[in-house]
Amino acid sequence: MHKEEIYNYCVANLLEKLKGFEKRIQGLSEALNSESKSSAGDKHETGRAMIQLEREKLGIQLAETETNYRKILTLKNNHSSVIVGVGSLVITNKANYYIAISMGECKLEDERCYCISPQSPIGRLLLGKKLGERIDFNNNISTVLSIF
Repeated sequence: MHKEEIYNYCVANLLEKLKGFEKRIQGLSEALNSESKSSAGDKHETGRAMIQLEREKLGIQLAETETNYRKILTLKNNHSSVIVGVGSLVITNKANYYIAISMGECKLEDERCYCISPQSPIGRLLLGKKLGERIDFNNNISTVLSIF
């Protein structure tokens, strides 16, 4: 498993999400405009309010995704270290973790890696660890085997 592949997976996934949010927001804006042209009344106002709420929710999700995208871009040329930090790919005897942003499971070829935030419970436990050190998460002890 290569750190650059996982990084590229995260970037591609975030770009895809950004495009999807922008497309959905544009569609809602068009729906809101067409709703403005329809007849007045309670049904009209309810429809406009629901579209506006959905647009606001999507706006929040878009902002979070943009923040994650900016965070991941700062890790582009992150080099390996002997200590686990943000941008590290950590191989343990239980699982593999890319400490950058929360994206869940990343499956490349036959290998799996969990893309986690440094603020996540496991991320916090792993930060600062060195080769051979252990973490205890929910009574499961994992040993750091490699750091990239």
